[in-house]
Amino acid sequence: MKRTSTIYICQSCGAETSQFFGRCPSCGEWNSIIEEAISPSGLKARKGRSTLSKISSGSRSETISSIKDTPIDRIKSGYIEFDRVLGGGLVPGSLVLIGGDPGIGKSTLLLQTATEIALNNSVLYITAEESASQVQLRWHRLNKVESNLHILAETDLELILDELEKLNPEVAIIDSIQALHDATISSTPGSITQVRECAAALQQVSKKKNIALLIVGHVTKEGMLAGPKVLEHLVDAVMTFEGDRFASHRLLRAVKNRFGATNELGVFEMQSTGLVEVTNPSELFLSSEETSGVATIVACEGTRPLAIDIQALINQTTYASPRRTVTGIGSNRLHQILAVLEKHINLALSRFDCYLAVAGGLEVDEPAADLGIAAAIVSSFKNLKIPKNTVLLGEIGLGGQLRTVGQIPLRLKEAEKLGFKQAVVPSSTGIDKENNELTLEIFEASTISEAIQIILDLKSQ
Repeated sequence: MKRTSTIYICQSCGAETSQFFGRCPSCGEWNSIIEEAISPSGLKARKGRSTLSKISSGSRSETISSIKDTPIDRIKSGYIEFDRVLGGGLVPGSLVLIGGDPGIGKSTLLLQTATEIALNNSVLYITAEESASQVQLRWHRLNKVESNLHILAETDLELILDELEKLNPEVAIIDSIQALHDATISSTPGSITQVRECAAALQQVSKKKNIALLIVGHVTKEGMLAGPKVLEHLVDAVMTFEGDRFASHRLLRAVKNRFGATNELGVFEMQSTGLVEVTNPSELFLSSEETSGVATIVACEGTRPLAIDIQALINQTTYASPRRTVTGIGSNRLHQILAVLEKHINLALSRFDCYLAVAGGLEVDEPAADLGIAAAIVSSFKNLKIPKNTVLLGEIGLGGQLRTVGQIPLRLKEAEKLGFKQAVVPSSTGIDKENNELTLEIFEASTISEAIQIILDLKSQ
């Protein structure tokens, strides 16, 4: 009689142990280790496959220059914002993992995309969490036209692989990978082993049949993609669908992309008829009124520049320790800028509370926002309004110097397109103000004190 061996696998990090622990020795997570059975036949099969690589006569490698160039015909998703994040469209035979919070609109985005692609290509939509009738109800709500979209409501991996082999679609969508179940594995759906083996089997079929595969992945309470880390390494692209469920806009980001640039950003707006592309996302992050404590910067998300308002509120504190509240910007960055302002501009900010936020709920991590943050703080402290047609760019050093940032011409071109008339930039950018094609009036500063003085002089004009 064949005996079945067992191993213990952490559901947070995927670490394997031979005995049970209440706390994972690898990641330190409590109550995350579960017991899973491994059949001897499966172990023998893996050993047999590993010995196949030893049966070879001669070298099978080739020089990289001798490989023929094969053009990639990308499949358009029907949405410019989605194609931008993908790098120009779906690559046949690629795997794309899309993660996001529950209710953020992942299924809506993929159903709309599948319907658009099905107008010109064969598409299979595999729903493992809903019935076919539930998907059809959402499809009718989105007011979509008739298309050659195939629906399969199934969780069994073998039946899904068989359907992919028989139908051989150009694009397939799995919603979601955590709901699939391989009958040869004893663990429950969504476990580390199930997710890893199901994803590996889908990858083999995708590469073999040249199917572009879109996979929906769940996220943990910390906002990380659920499942083993090998899942993210296995796929060709990893995207996150972000946004507040109570706000209208949604952000699609590329975290990993083997066929395009990372950190690209696509902006959508959730309406009653589904997700709608936002062609000019800067409108979401700019205010229409000129008030104190507001400065405008141009941040770059991948290759896309976005004009964003930075909001600051300085208020005298009644407590011994002032409050520092930040939304959308790192708190350590705020503390550094406050220290620089107090040291080099003699602002007594240690006796004031400081509240800082990025308009629209966007996360801004790059140092190009430093000058805008400092200007917004000074504007609120002195109760002065920064001219609305002025954009601020620059990184602030700890010595008070103003450092240059990347893609200055691209940022200034976006500001000019949006109607800005003036820009304050570091003096080390190397821009030729006389021979450049921009109509913006450019003011250069080498220190934070010079930049603040220029901004105050612009206000007095």
